[in-house]
Amino acid sequence: MIERKAGIMTVIMIIGGLAIAGAAIAGDDERGEHGRGGLFSRRLDVAPVNNELYAKECGSCHFAYQPGLLPARSWKKMMDTLDNHFGDNAELDAETQKALTAYLVANSAETSSYKASAKILNSIKGGDTPLAISKTAYFVRKHREVPERMVRGNELVKSFAACGKCHTAADKGSYDEHGVVIPGFGKFED
Repeated sequence: MIERKAGIMTVIMIIGGLAIAGAAIAGDDERGEHGRGGLFSRRLDVAPVNNELYAKECGSCHFAYQPGLLPARSWKKMMDTLDNHFGDNAELDAETQKALTAYLVANSAETSSYKASAKILNSIKGGDTPLAISKTAYFVRKHREVPERMVRGNELVKSFAACGKCHTAADKGSYDEHGVVIPGFGKFED
């Protein structure tokens, strides 16, 4: 009986030690820059944009989508077709285009350890090369319960491509549904 109690106490102490160690390791990244937060903080879904040139060049026209939201082949194709970028000419000088392509490919979904990047990548069939994040099966599934009138029919949002309009921490890499506030409608949770 005494040996059994000692064994139970040993197991409890090991579990407690592992919990404390895990919290300490997670606490090293309090800002969540690496997808890990403190014990009670939320995790990021994708790595935030950390390239000033990209934020300036692409973010001046639309939300600066994180590279981890698409595979490398999608970014390459997109950067090779900037003369028709969703109906607009977004051509860049050769040096800037090369630098931005390198950034996007180096930080694409395949290279990311963030959960949303992996889920997006896994939702893309075979050799498909989506150019719009909103065309990936993962995106479609995550937004299927959002009524059209709240996005496309909403003058304050207009498009599912306007991530930052509703996901209040999208620029930080968080697409958590608890942070969704749809302009004109308020908080939304499915």
